[in-house]
Amino acid sequence: MTNKWWCLAVACLATLLLSLDLTVLHLALPRLTADLGASSTQLLWIGDVYGFALAGLLVTMGNLGDRIGRKRLLLIGAAAFGAASALTAYATSPELLIAARALLGVAGATIMPSTLSIVRNVFTEPGERTAAVGIWSGMSAAGFAVGPVVGGLLLDHFWWGSVFLMNVPIMLLVLVGGVLVLPESRNPAAGRLDLLSAALSTAGVIAVVYAVKEAGHQGLAHENVLVAGVGGVTLLGLFAWRQARLPEPLIDVRLFARRAFSASIVTNLLAIFAMSAMMLMFAWYLQLVLGWSPLQAGLAQLPGGLAGAAGGVLAAGLIRHLGRGGVVALGLAMQAGAFLYYTTLGLELTYVTLLPAMVIGGVGVGFAFTVNNDNVLATAPRERAGAAAAVSETAFELGAALGIAILGTVLTSTYRANLELPAGVAGEEAGESIAGAAHVAATLPAEQAGALMRAAREAFLAGVHVTSLVTGVLLVAVAVLALVGLRGVPKEIPEEVLAARS
Repeated sequence: MTNKWWCLAVACLATLLLSLDLTVLHLALPRLTADLGASSTQLLWIGDVYGFALAGLLVTMGNLGDRIGRKRLLLIGAAAFGAASALTAYATSPELLIAARALLGVAGATIMPSTLSIVRNVFTEPGERTAAVGIWSGMSAAGFAVGPVVGGLLLDHFWWGSVFLMNVPIMLLVLVGGVLVLPESRNPAAGRLDLLSAALSTAGVIAVVYAVKEAGHQGLAHENVLVAGVGGVTLLGLFAWRQARLPEPLIDVRLFARRAFSASIVTNLLAIFAMSAMMLMFAWYLQLVLGWSPLQAGLAQLPGGLAGAAGGVLAAGLIRHLGRGGVVALGLAMQAGAFLYYTTLGLELTYVTLLPAMVIGGVGVGFAFTVNNDNVLATAPRERAGAAAAVSETAFELGAALGIAILGTVLTSTYRANLELPAGVAGEEAGESIAGAAHVAATLPAEQAGALMRAAREAFLAGVHVTSLVTGVLLVAVAVLALVGLRGVPKEIPEEVLAARS
C-alpha cells in the first residue's frame, strides 16, 4: 500500500468517528436525562449545540487549514475532540454537558473540511481522486449506520458516557497516524484570515440553522424564527458581498458560477434533506409503531448505511459509463424509488420486504454523495481545497437541519390531522407526537392505553405515507436537476481543464 492510501485511511478513520458521534447521542438521551435531571430546554441544547458550533465554524476552519496547514489543523482538532469527548463523558450537570458538546462541535469543524481537503491534495490523478472520495464518502455513510448499533451495545453494558468515551482511543490512533503519514499542505499564496468575514459567516450560518430548527418546533411565524431567519440571511448576504471585494476571500463566490460546483452543492443539500427525514421517520416507526428496541432498530437500519458505503466505492467506476450527471441522477432516482416504496408500509412488517428498498436507497445515496463531493473538490483550485470542502460540509449540515425541520413538520402535522383520540383521553400531549401518545398511554388503564396507541400508530403511519410521497417526488425533481446541471461535465476533471475554466 502506498503512502497516499495510508493518508486516506487516517482521513477515513477521523470521518468515521465524526459520523458515529452524530448518531449515538439519540440513544443516550433517555439515560443522561435521568442521571443529570436535564430539563426539556436543556435537552434541546444538548442535542443542538454541537450542530450549531459545527455548521457555524466550517467555513472559517476550512480556510484556516488552507492557511496554517491542513495536517496541523487536523491534529489540533483531533486532540481537542478527544479531550472534549472525555469531558462530555464525565459531565456532572446539564450545563457542563452543553459546554462540552459545544467544544466537540468546534473540534469537529476543524476535522471535517481537513480530511476532505487532504484527500484532494494527496490524490492528484482524477480517477484515483474520485475513487478516494468514494471511499471517504462510504466511511461517512458507514458511520451513520454503525453509530446506533455501537451505541446500543455500549448502553446495554455501560453508563451513558461510554458512547462519548469511545472517541478517545480512536482519536489517539488518528493523532499517531496523522503524525506518521500525513503530508503537510497549505495555500502558499494565502493572505491573512479576514476576521470580519469569519464573524459574518459564523453568525449567519448559526442564525439560519437556529431558525430552521426552531421553525420545526414553533412554526415559521414565531418571533424567534423570523428574527433569526432574517438576521441570518442578512449576515450571509453581507458575507457574500464582502467576499466579492476581497483579494483573498474565505469563499471565492465565482465558484458558484461553475455549473458543476453549484449543481453539486444544491443536489447534495437536497439529498441529505431527504436522508435526514428517513432517519427521523424510521427511528420512530421501528420503535413506536413496530415496538422494536433501540438496538433492534439500529441493526435494522445497518444494511442501508453499509449499502451507502458500497455505493460510494462503486460510484467511480460508473462515471465512465453514465457520466457524472448520470450517476448522480441514478442515485437520486434510486433514493426516490425507496421513498415511494415506503408509502406502502403498514402497522405490521416483514423485515425482508423492507430490506431491498433500504439497500437500493442506500446505494443511491452513496452514488450521489460521492460524485457530488468529487465535483466540488475537482472544480475548486487545489490550494483552496479546505474552503471548498467547508462549503460542501456546510450544505450537508444545512440540508440535515432543513430535512428534520420541514419534513419532520410534514410528518407531525399529518399525524395530528389524522389522530382520532379514544373517549376520555386528553389530547394535548398525545396529540403532539406518537412519542407523547406513548408517554400518556403509560399512565392509562390497559384498555384505554391500547386504544390510544392503536390510534396513534395509524395516525403516524399516515404521516409516514405523506412524508415519503413528498420526499420521493422531490427526489425525482432533484434527479432531473442533476441531469441538467451536470450536463457536459467531463467524466474526468484534470487540473488543466480547471485552469482553463477559471
